[in-house]
Amino acid sequence: MSRSSDWYKHLHKSKLTPPDWVFSVVWTLLYASIAVYYVLMILFTSCSNFQCFPLILFTVQMGLNFLWPMVFFWYEKPGAALAILLSKVGLTAATLYYSFQISLTYSYILIPYAAWISFATYLNAYIVIHN
Repeated sequence: MSRSSDWYKHLHKSKLTPPDWVFSVVWTLLYASIAVYYVLMILFTSCSNFQCFPLILFTVQMGLNFLWPMVFFWYEKPGAALAILLSKVGLTAATLYYSFQISLTYSYILIPYAAWISFATYLNAYIVIHN
């Protein structure tokens, strides 16, 4: 297992890869929106018992969200990390589908997150293909 930033710096990356500082800003905003989604869904919907299908799906997806950086950066396994991202995209799409049935307004909060992880999937796939 390596935690070397040199590995990432030397990868061939897409021209669309944002500067490093963008990731911190975006993830800060996304985690804030995720927290808002969770709170709204738990406090103001039928999901208050946390047995609600969208929250179960999203909680599993969030577990994968925390696993991805370890697999990609620590273990330097972009192929396995891509599989995690593809799973995240699928789970997030399912979460959105089922959340829309409960509350359109609350579901809209997740759309930027879904867009970002889709973009991250492209960036990760680019690395897998070109390295």
